Amino acid sequence: MANPKHLKILKKGIDAWNKWRAKNPLTIRNLKKVGLQRPELIQGDLSGVELPGANLIFADFHGTWLPGANLRGAFLFGADLRGAYLDNSDFTDAKVGNAIFGNNDLSTVKGLETVQHRGPSTIGIDTIYKSKGNIPEACLRGCGVPEDFIVYMKSLARNPIEFYSCFISYSSKDEGFAQRLYADLQAKNVRCWKFDENAKWGEPVWGEIDTAIRHYDKLVVICSEHSLQSAPVIREIERALQREDREHRNVLFPIRVDDYLFDDWDHPRKADVVSKVIGDFRASDNLATYSKAFPRFVDALNHPRQASRK
Repeated sequence: MANPKHLKILKKGIDAWNKWRAKNPLTIRNLKKVGLQRPELIQGDLSGVELPGANLIFADFHGTWLPGANLRGAFLFGADLRGAYLDNSDFTDAKVGNAIFGNNDLSTVKGLETVQHRGPSTIGIDTIYKSKGNIPEACLRGCGVPEDFIVYMKSLARNPIEFYSCFISYSSKDEGFAQRLYADLQAKNVRCWKFDENAKWGEPVWGEIDTAIRHYDKLVVICSEHSLQSAPVIREIERALQREDREHRNVLFPIRVDDYLFDDWDHPRKADVVSKVIGDFRASDNLATYSKAFPRFVDALNHPRQASRK
């Protein structure tokens, strides 16, 4: 059975759980056979958690950290696993139906061939590519993937072009530059979206965008004086740096359009930001300046090691 202390902490909310995890990294997290209806586990750190036989109907695992988690025999009806990190997790004999697998790498997940499908589920094309087609055929059939697609899937996904997306975060006062950058990235076939700090976060559509932002591959921040005084933009910078610390890859790609980032910005993680290779778009209203900076920036997105943080 679940450890009562661990269950009590989880029921306080995922933020309380994550803080406890950070303070007790070596504690074995026991949530065996726990029963939670529609639990919101967004961005939770459930790595290595013992969840065998857990009843997690309609669980929201958006961006949840689940590497090494034991989900043997768990009930995952309606589970939303978009953006969840599932490396070496164990799904042996899990009961699944009406679940969503999106933006996941399933290539190292254990026991997928034994999953009991109680209804069709959705597997995104991004999951197929991230997994390089290494998903058991029994699992695909159980989810309802057509047989013709299964036959050709591995040949299509074996050598994919790099599959990534980015969000552009900025102050609305930089809308002109943001729109130009967005249009030029789209023209280069970079999948990107932009949102400004003044978006109406209370509207349902912006709630969905806030969820999507958690799952971008890369965050482009226009580091103007206006942006770096914006709480929503700062929040996204902090999230990106936290993901870099956790995933050991580059997520944040800053762009400077003035000197505020280096001269006047004061933030606890400033050193982490300025240590990166920063796209220099100062005087970007000059066509020659912009034309020189843009190709270098696109190259950095395609070769993120060039923008690595020391």
